[in-house]
Amino acid sequence: MKIRDITNKQIWEKFITNYAPQSLFQSWNWGETVKKAKSSKSSGRDRQELKEKSLWRFGVYDKNNLIGVAQAEKINAKRGVFLHLRHGPIFSFWKREYLDFLLQYLKRLGKKENAFFIRISPLLANSPENQKLFKQFRFITAPIHSMDGEKCWILDLDKDKEIILGSMRKTTRYLIRQAEKIGVRIVRSTNVKDLDKFLILYRKTASRQQFVPHKGIFEEFTEFLADGQILLFSGFYKEELLAAALIIFYNNQAIYHHSASTESKIPVNNLLIWEAILEAKKRGKKMFNFWGIAPEEKQRHPWRGLTQFKKGFGGREIEYLHAQDIPLSPLYCATYFIEWCRRMWKGY
Repeated sequence: MKIRDITNKQIWEKFITNYAPQSLFQSWNWGETVKKAKSSKSSGRDRQELKEKSLWRFGVYDKNNLIGVAQAEKINAKRGVFLHLRHGPIFSFWKREYLDFLLQYLKRLGKKENAFFIRISPLLANSPENQKLFKQFRFITAPIHSMDGEKCWILDLDKDKEIILGSMRKTTRYLIRQAEKIGVRIVRSTNVKDLDKFLILYRKTASRQQFVPHKGIFEEFTEFLADGQILLFSGFYKEELLAAALIIFYNNQAIYHHSASTESKIPVNNLLIWEAILEAKKRGKKMFNFWGIAPEEKQRHPWRGLTQFKKGFGGREIEYLHAQDIPLSPLYCATYFIEWCRRMWKGY
């Protein structure tokens, strides 16, 4: 077995499409988003960090056959330095030998990069069998809250639109009709200039709802736009922008990735999501991924209200294995404590 760098986008994307089409954060375009976001925000001492490699794309080969890929990012956070494989690694077939071979390579790389730990979050079912597999390698369940769409709400799109409408919560269906009736207007855009208005609204939403805004949204939009994989949906009432969302169309799914809105009684968001669902059906996608939801048992969870909104459209829950950590340094203990405290404090 061997590990080689992969520099060909077509080879990379073909493998993901065949074996893990939902793995957004292992996509080639996401890797480019990460690199460009770091570059655009660099200044001072950060420029020195950019001279060092911080993103790797590995191919795992068995007798010259590509059997796995892994896109790893080096994170320099205040809580600690670590290698992160979001939605990865991906194997054509999960075998203990394959995972072991890749982990030995990642451990050597992590120690070379002075990482405190390695974090992986593959999109594998949260089953006893998969939990057992990772315990065998002495992984520790990460103290961070469920992120990256680990616990998500999915709407299957293999039905007629009238059937999808009929399966929604009665209130959701009524609000969609009401928005249409009063003249709410939903605009689709691929114009980068329109993103400025979204980002202004997004920052206001983050301030109001007290969450940390995502970085690199501009780079994400432009990178996925080049392959026709993203659309900005904006909702207007009487020419006033009340809501907006960025929807990514990647492989067999549409992803409700970023959203922003004002406090209003006008049901703009309901119609906006319905239009996004119709666009996904038009593009032949198999599912609409509403992204992360709150666990039922956590009533204080910050996503509680948003979860109720998402579930109103009908669908089903999917839960993947929670992020797993392999410590490489005693300093991991400090990172674990910080992340655990943050999760408890925020109600996750």
